[in-house]
Amino acid sequence: MIVYDSVDILLNDLKLSDGMQLSFHHHLRDGDHVINQIMNAVNTRDIHDLRLHPSSIFPSYTAILEALKRNRISQLTTSYMNGPVAEYCMKHPLKHGLHMQTHGGRARAIMTEETVIDIAFIAAPTVDVLGNATGTIGPAACGSLGYAIADAKYAKTVILVTDNIIDHIENPQIKKDTVSAILKLKSIGDPKGIISGTTTITNDPVGIQIAKKATRLIEALGYIKPGFSFQTGAGGISLKISENIKQLMQQNNIQSSFITGGITQYHVEMLNLGMVKSLYDVQCFDLVAVDSLKNNPKHRSMSAHEYANPENPNRVIKNLDVVVLGATEIDLDFNVNVTTDSYNMIIGGSGGHSDTAEDAKLSIIVAPLIKARTPIIKQRVNTITTPGHTIDCFVCERGIAVNPRRQDLIKILEKSHVSIIPIEDLLALSHDYTGIPESFPSKKEVIGNVYDRHGRIIDYLYLKE
Repeated sequence: MIVYDSVDILLNDLKLSDGMQLSFHHHLRDGDHVINQIMNAVNTRDIHDLRLHPSSIFPSYTAILEALKRNRISQLTTSYMNGPVAEYCMKHPLKHGLHMQTHGGRARAIMTEETVIDIAFIAAPTVDVLGNATGTIGPAACGSLGYAIADAKYAKTVILVTDNIIDHIENPQIKKDTVSAILKLKSIGDPKGIISGTTTITNDPVGIQIAKKATRLIEALGYIKPGFSFQTGAGGISLKISENIKQLMQQNNIQSSFITGGITQYHVEMLNLGMVKSLYDVQCFDLVAVDSLKNNPKHRSMSAHEYANPENPNRVIKNLDVVVLGATEIDLDFNVNVTTDSYNMIIGGSGGHSDTAEDAKLSIIVAPLIKARTPIIKQRVNTITTPGHTIDCFVCERGIAVNPRRQDLIKILEKSHVSIIPIEDLLALSHDYTGIPESFPSKKEVIGNVYDRHGRIIDYLYLKE
């Protein structure tokens, strides 16, 4: 296997040219150093019309911003973005647009060759001399490399970028078969940077109340039973729900079949206590999860294809009982927005939001009724990230609303101790507190598309004026 120690020499040999499609993954999140080192070298070259496919974009990815300013990039395709790159794209339309996928949709597009990657630059915490790679060991160990697996298998050229080369990897997450070369750098990143965002249980009274209501809802609907599966994410309210569910499981001697998605120390604790049979991990959200994936065979890494590709009949989330998700906005048709804020600025993206909502037997949105003096419920969300027909319930501190299409859930709850309220009444209640929010100018120039997991456009992104 060829090993390079210079980005410039590598790019020369790759014959990087106009119009190429490049991909990166985001498992090191805000601690990633690979994207900046590669793109800084690109920015010194007279190359244009590049199409970038980073699985997500974080504020620290400053070299992408510089490439945009230098007119090197004509298209961005990603599943999540925030920070300076997002702000720039909203005000400076790209020639070939901005494209927001789901995590499962990204894997589907690559594997069906709807997306063709010319060069995949894969940050790999440890690589062996044959070209196998793992994320569980090394100075920059980040755990699962789930979002990079499709790139590694289907890109025309695959470059493993590492700061740690050893003789042999026993159980590689990426196998040597499709790897073209290795790039050895001084550092590929700081694993502490994967702990970005909220990864601790909320102690906010409103959040605790929301979690309490959501837990009661899940219990009343009969889902907390032996062998059930769930995903709750890494947000403070979601983790509080996990804690509440854990207590109910302990009280009733219940074992879960699996927990999936982004894994945290709280999920690891449940595994270690024997409360869950397996963790299926597409991305580690903290260093405890990284260590667990390395040492516990019941903690299993998986690819985005195995996790959420809608064309994979054996995808893990097809067997998901309950998923708890957040929202920036939800509307009267239960459409959910986690892509933009109320002022039309990109602040996130679907990730696995839309994937899991479509597959789970019970999909629950949790959010405060009012955030930053702005009602969460809208007549219509600013941007549809997850279609309302895939959302079952909305839980806030003032009540629980059930999507009218789920009459089966409504009938069960009518016979339970859990009361429900129409989402229209929750909207009216929020307006009692805040007044009716002012409307913003009509949307004009389209600068990008939002896709569902099947590759269908479900909404548009607009120029920020």
